[in-house]
Amino acid sequence: MRLSMLISLIRPIGPVVIGISLGFTLSLLSVTWVEEPCSNPDWNRGDEVAFQLNGNPYSLPAGSVQNEENAEDFEPKIVPYKPVQQQPPPKKFYRAKYISTELGIRERLFAGVLTSKNTINTMAVAVNRTIRHHLDNVVYFTGMRNRKIPHGMFVVTHGDERLIWNMFQTIRYVLEHYINEYDWFYFVQDDTYTQADRIKSLVGHLSIHTDLYMGSPEEFIGGEMEGRYCYGGFGYLLSRTLLLKLQPNLESCRNDILSSRADEWLGRCIIDYGNVSCVDQHEGIHYQRFEMGKNSYPNTEEEIQFKNAFTVHPVLDPAQMYRLHKHFTEIELQRTYKEIEKLQAEIKNTSEVAFDGNRSAHWPIGINPPFEPKTRFEVLRWDYFTEDQVYTCKDGSPKCELQGIDKADVTNVIEIAMGELNKKYKPVLHLKKQQLINGYRRFDPTRGMEYTLDLQLEAVNQKGRSCSITKRVHLVRPLSDIEIIPMPYVTEATRVHIILAVSVHDRDYVNQFLEVYATNFFEMSENAILSFLFIYDPFQAQQVNQNDIFANVKAKITAYERKYPVTKIPWISVKTEAPSQIKIMDIISKKHPVDTLFFVTNVNTNVNSEFLNRCRMNTINNWQVFFPVHFQDYNPDIAYHNQQPPPTIDLIKDAGHFDRDVFDEACFYNSDYMAARTKMFADVQENEEILEALDVYDMFIKYSNLHVFRAVEPALHQKYRHKVCNPRLGEEIYHRCIQSNLEGLGSRSQLAMLLFEQEQGNST
Repeated sequence: MRLSMLISLIRPIGPVVIGISLGFTLSLLSVTWVEEPCSNPDWNRGDEVAFQLNGNPYSLPAGSVQNEENAEDFEPKIVPYKPVQQQPPPKKFYRAKYISTELGIRERLFAGVLTSKNTINTMAVAVNRTIRHHLDNVVYFTGMRNRKIPHGMFVVTHGDERLIWNMFQTIRYVLEHYINEYDWFYFVQDDTYTQADRIKSLVGHLSIHTDLYMGSPEEFIGGEMEGRYCYGGFGYLLSRTLLLKLQPNLESCRNDILSSRADEWLGRCIIDYGNVSCVDQHEGIHYQRFEMGKNSYPNTEEEIQFKNAFTVHPVLDPAQMYRLHKHFTEIELQRTYKEIEKLQAEIKNTSEVAFDGNRSAHWPIGINPPFEPKTRFEVLRWDYFTEDQVYTCKDGSPKCELQGIDKADVTNVIEIAMGELNKKYKPVLHLKKQQLINGYRRFDPTRGMEYTLDLQLEAVNQKGRSCSITKRVHLVRPLSDIEIIPMPYVTEATRVHIILAVSVHDRDYVNQFLEVYATNFFEMSENAILSFLFIYDPFQAQQVNQNDIFANVKAKITAYERKYPVTKIPWISVKTEAPSQIKIMDIISKKHPVDTLFFVTNVNTNVNSEFLNRCRMNTINNWQVFFPVHFQDYNPDIAYHNQQPPPTIDLIKDAGHFDRDVFDEACFYNSDYMAARTKMFADVQENEEILEALDVYDMFIKYSNLHVFRAVEPALHQKYRHKVCNPRLGEEIYHRCIQSNLEGLGSRSQLAMLLFEQEQGNST
């Protein structure tokens, strides 16, 4: 019984025991049984074995480890530390400024106009006015030039009137300066009219890897040489790859090729070293041109070759150049209208099979759908008008006379409506306007100005019978297409001079302004200078030695200068009864260089680096001034009625609004201010009160041709404060101040709720 139990216990582990035994036996059989002596010759070679102890390498002879008798002869040997040679830091990788540069993307077309000293101020100017706004880069090449260069033209002078030399220098200049920036190069004389948009469309259909010499082919003089050259009168197109083939051989062309014509010389050079002859078509694309007769007029030319021409030559005078440009512009405009009508018809036909049917196509086709308000406060207002009066006036009057631009707008809309009606009903009916019964208009920010007209018309049929009818028409004057306007280069490295005017009502808010300013600018070493301008009235100025109302502010400024030794905060004191912006800036402007960038602000504004960068980018010397619209908090007693205001207020509609009635903040250059102020001088001589009636914004609007850029600025944040409005300033400035105070109380819903609670309290 016990034996069977023992066997049952051993049976599961039996295979394990057998496996271990078998493995031990095989390992003994594989061991070499030849005994080696302890004195291994390899151990006596004095090799060193390194040990790492506490980070220090030591080296011991291997023999001393096993031979205790030789321990007394042991001499420690220290291996000198050899630091690991550090690899030189990798060179800093500089990224290209533009993605197109890094990816090797080039502009499509370069245009070079060949002109001369005698025609640069006449024909070249006409060429510039007709093609400059259509092409990215136009350069004018001349042998000699007058002392005065036409404005807005980039002229390259070669210093010699020889035609071949000028052509050689022109090609070399293009190879040195523009060969890596453009794919196609178009050269034309200044007595040729170029339809620039068609040339751009032409190169858009050509491969940039083609060796192409395209223009009007002509036989060489004498006819001995094979191939043909492109006549310069009609212009010619060269590919970049072809010009690169000419680059190493250009000197050989100048020395070896003799010719009396510049275009023929270039053609010989291209044939000899580029193996390409002039062609007027490539892959089914034709280079269209037209030769103008001496007594020809654009309006009388009916040939299809003229209407489709890329270039017209010769042009005798600038007036003919402008007539050609007007004619071809009208042709392109009519073609564009036909394309629009075709697309509208396609959209209309396609919408019929859509899920919503014709309702999916908004009228007019191709224009954005009308704005859909989400709340009753967003409903767009319709303004009622007649031919003589409008029932929405700027001053709040219920009715005023229709005049000025509004009168011209209504007249133009009625004329367009009558023209479209007659176009629709001719020849069955001829319609004549009798009167405008009702007129409605509204501005839709998503699509433009909308009109609804109720017209009383006289309808005359083909038999001469007439009757009076009433017709309602709807019209839309759409917003124009958005264009990318080229702007001058600006940088964020410009120093900004922040001008802070402080009156007696502002002194209690200066400490908070300085705390925020110090955190954002003094500690960050921002490239900006803060200047204070303390405004005293005559009585306060007399008491300045005994009781300076700005003593605490000046002490605070001194404390900040001690805390930040590298910082200087200059200040100026001014005595005036009516502290207008223009009077203040007159003082500031005289104390700064003409290239100074000013930012005029007040103590209620929290300024940060984000805004200053936008101030630098949006203000362009001799081009644009910037008037930001700050975000104004609502009165916390109304916006957070019976609630605790949050520590930080977000830019949401219930917390505040962008105050469009205030023009206190402004960014502009001193030179622009001085230029506008100079133009204002004559009016100031007649009426000095204009200095108080206008602010800086009004001055730039009326006395400057600069772009006045006004936009909401979320980085400018003002806490609520009831502003003190000075009645001594201009009436419009005073009313804007009052309006700003009223609209800054709270939103419509908050004010309505407050009135509702008051009425409920009064009723009880």
